[in-house]
Amino acid sequence: MEPILTPAEMNEKRMMLQDYAPAQAALAILEKHNGRLDTSFDDLWCEKHNLESYNRKSLWQTTLKVLRAELCGNDGLRAQFKDYTKNPGSAPLLTGLIVAVVGLGASSGIPIDPSIATIIVLYLLKISLNIFCEYTEPAS
Repeated sequence: MEPILTPAEMNEKRMMLQDYAPAQAALAILEKHNGRLDTSFDDLWCEKHNLESYNRKSLWQTTLKVLRAELCGNDGLRAQFKDYTKNPGSAPLLTGLIVAVVGLGASSGIPIDPSIATIIVLYLLKISLNIFCEYTEPAS
């Protein structure tokens, strides 16, 4: 089962990110899909890349898998997540996380739109970056 943002969580993030247009687009899609992060990601990806259909479940999972090494191996980004979790009401810290994920994707050759990065960041905040990194660690 995929994590779902509650209406209260979506409203809180909407208020925090009210001046960041890409996040507002992501939150509108999240509202449309009742807080489902995976479905919202799929819908947004199709919209941004003019796709009609694809194997959506695997694209969400594949995107997270590809980003895993970049997200989990980046101490600077992990520190940003930690800073945000210490101060979850900080709009600048939250926006900084979104921008950092966009930059991380770009530097790794993974084109990530800011609204898509918003969905990814909200997912990682919902489940915790540390849990994501431990849970998805490849078998050795």
